[in-house]
Amino acid sequence: MDRISALRNIEDALSDFESGEEELRETQRRVVTVLQTYATDFEADGEVTAYRATGDERATGIVVVAESAAAARRRVVKLLDDDTVEFQVETASK
Repeated sequence: MDRISALRNIEDALSDFESGEEELRETQRRVVTVLQTYATDFEADGEVTAYRATGDERATGIVVVAESAAAARRRVVKLLDDDTVEFQVETASK
């Protein structure tokens, strides 16, 4: 899914919420689904890649975009504000 498609899908979800066709919980589900799909299909001309952390429960499931696995690891550590967390990063995929 490219960025424009993701934005359109999120806009559709928000429009349905605003019109009363959907409630908040369903809107949240739709937006999260779009973001998860976007992250796992992420492509940016080979400069950066989406990486998913696994291991410690605080890190597991975090997805970041970075130039390398080492850079992704540093980003996860920064997000958690804890350099003692044990985890690995791998390329995010479906």
